[in-house]
Amino acid sequence: MGKTRDLFKKIRDTKGTFHANTGLIKGRNGMDLTEAEDIKKRWQEYTEELYKKDLHDPDNHNGVITHLEPDILECEVKWALESITMNKASGGDGIPVELFQILKDDAVKVLHSICQQIWKTQQWPQDWKRSVFIPIPKKGNAKECSNYRTIAVISHASKVMLKILQARLQQYVNRELPDVQAGFRKGRRTRDQIANIHWIMEKARVFQKNIYFCFIDYAETFDCVDHNKLWKILQEMGIPDHLICLFRNLYAGQEATVRTGYGTTDWFQIGKGVRQGYILSPCLFNLHAEYIMRNAGLEETQAGIKIARRNINNLRYADDTTLMAESEEELQSLLMKVKVESEKVGLKLNIQKMKIMASGPITSWEIDGETVSDFIFGGSKITADGDCSHEIKRRLLLGRKVMTNLDSIFKSRDSTLPTKVRLVRAMVFPVVMYGRESWTVKKAERRRIDAFELWCWRRLLRVPWTARRSSQSF
Repeated sequence: MGKTRDLFKKIRDTKGTFHANTGLIKGRNGMDLTEAEDIKKRWQEYTEELYKKDLHDPDNHNGVITHLEPDILECEVKWALESITMNKASGGDGIPVELFQILKDDAVKVLHSICQQIWKTQQWPQDWKRSVFIPIPKKGNAKECSNYRTIAVISHASKVMLKILQARLQQYVNRELPDVQAGFRKGRRTRDQIANIHWIMEKARVFQKNIYFCFIDYAETFDCVDHNKLWKILQEMGIPDHLICLFRNLYAGQEATVRTGYGTTDWFQIGKGVRQGYILSPCLFNLHAEYIMRNAGLEETQAGIKIARRNINNLRYADDTTLMAESEEELQSLLMKVKVESEKVGLKLNIQKMKIMASGPITSWEIDGETVSDFIFGGSKITADGDCSHEIKRRLLLGRKVMTNLDSIFKSRDSTLPTKVRLVRAMVFPVVMYGRESWTVKKAERRRIDAFELWCWRRLLRVPWTARRSSQSF
């Protein structure tokens, strides 16, 4: 595993792949900041404001819960420790996870004692409530703090307790979440939702029905979750009071710092949000999103696509929500319900990034958002006519780009031919074949895919098209 990691690191270095780097940014007034201290202060100011608590919504926590869930077992601690991914950045304490794995049983006993103490008292060590934020750039101007995603790095020791909590919570999450939610769930992937979209469009075309899609985008989804409203939602979902108390005390009095290219900022308080990169965040947000959809009444409404005696009006992957209906009026009704219920719990729709796609005619459009003829859904291109040929062409172009980027490695004499072949199969073919389960492949597309494979082997072996070599020889 270590050799594989080193190999891909060398490939990234050779290709010159982009590395996240928080360099110069703009201040609140729009002026460029050049001094290290000014940049650190700006990052602290922006992040502190992003996670600032609403003073009008005080926390009315009553204290410790006396009715406890079953105690934590030593085997749970051992499982949690073994499931933590290696070679990950350390939190504020600077302790690598490899140290715990080396200590083995001794580490398990110590961590079990600490976890059991937290379980009974519901009080967390302050070091376990601290996070180091690492800004990762998104699309857009890299000088704007708002165009960065703040990923939380936490103590590896705290991950043991969090993984146990996640496992205890998961049974309730699975019970509450519907089939249309595929985000952060075992056995479900983005490709499942891509296949569902294609299947729905194909069935609608067979039965000569129009489909109107709305691809919803939330603004700062994970960062805007109000803690007090989240605890109330968990209570309504039937989560045990003991687990809710542990979550509440974990999020109360949280502190964070931002790691920049010029050092770390001062520590500051976190008042809201479930933080990206946090172990519990996916489960908590899924319950939060499910509460919105239930209150919007999407299951009871007649609006949607009627297929196989079932009404389907939404597909979800965590915060990525797709609404669908057979008419403009129905879609607008669904969108307004979701918008109203989202705003009640503190989430706002990002109108600038919201897309509308329709397979039928548009007559009286009254929905905010950009109207498009295609959309990148879960990494796959979905077109209004449901034709897969556009996505296949796009995938082949992406594959050619990857092959071209690896050209310097293929020319190198330091790598053996079997290694180069494995690189093509590991780094090129998966890019091309992503989402293939949902493709309807025609003869023309099949020929293009076969031609691409042949092009890859010719490029790898440095065989020109003028050489008289049959396809079978490769």
